[in-house]
Amino acid sequence: MKPARIFLRWTLALVGVWLVLTIAIGIFAAEAGLHPGRSVEGPTEEQLAQSVAARNHALIADASITAADGATLQAWSIRPSSSNGDTVILLHGVSDNRAGMLGSADLLLRHGYAVLLPDARAHGLSDGAIATYGVKEAEDIRRWFNWIEQAEAPHCIDGLGESMGAAQLLNSLSAEPGFCAVVAESPFASFREASYDRLGQQLNAGALLGRTLLRPAVETGFLYARLKYGVNLDQASPENAVAASHVPILLIHGKKDTNLPPRHSEMILAHSSARGTAVALWEPAEAEHCGASEAEPAEYQRRVLAWFDSHRRP
Repeated sequence: MKPARIFLRWTLALVGVWLVLTIAIGIFAAEAGLHPGRSVEGPTEEQLAQSVAARNHALIADASITAADGATLQAWSIRPSSSNGDTVILLHGVSDNRAGMLGSADLLLRHGYAVLLPDARAHGLSDGAIATYGVKEAEDIRRWFNWIEQAEAPHCIDGLGESMGAAQLLNSLSAEPGFCAVVAESPFASFREASYDRLGQQLNAGALLGRTLLRPAVETGFLYARLKYGVNLDQASPENAVAASHVPILLIHGKKDTNLPPRHSEMILAHSSARGTAVALWEPAEAEHCGASEAEPAEYQRRVLAWFDSHRRP
């Protein structure tokens, strides 16, 4: 057999093995992403929530709504005795639950804001077979918005989210444009862009590897999610939702974030600037993923409170 033919056969065999491997990686990654680990709040988290409410002279209560697909979603509603008339929806990250946002709740309650801390679908005590990173959650957030309007009738409803919660919050702006202002820390620009990062990180590489050699795995994962679960993950695109929105948005992204690199917020800002959307970006130099409040606590508090205060309705 001629050397050229042998080389061609080996090349085709290696390409075939690579394609089979990347398809398997894509299916595995899709299943893992759609079924994140569920952290359910227990007595310790309940006690912590009670203590946050007590020291802020606030009333805490359970709240629930029914999502469009029939899932029951759970939350804590905490209202201070001396309210400034505004409410903030606080959205947690992947595999976390509402208790992860109690630090932000404490800050806002001290300054007179009421807060709502939902468990995202497929997280905490909320129903939902899969997490969709903003595809279904956009409607969930709109329904929480409506619940607040009916239950509390505040002057303003604002939003604050971290990581997955930040991306879900931004993605929801297309479904609920009524927010006075939002703050999003460490969001992804799109679930596709985040997928490039995630796959590249598995091999200690960057998004370039996910965008090139591992691209078949990403495409397989997106197709698998659509065929098996009916979810088009390309609709999880905060970048597009922000560009089409008129809600004032403060993006926060630490320069040392290696989980979701700061280019994600920079992409959102660049896309929104071209459309004239009111978006600002703060990139604390020493902050890691969702770590701005730890790296620069005073500046974090100043910026977040000033953003909400400056966009209050009369």
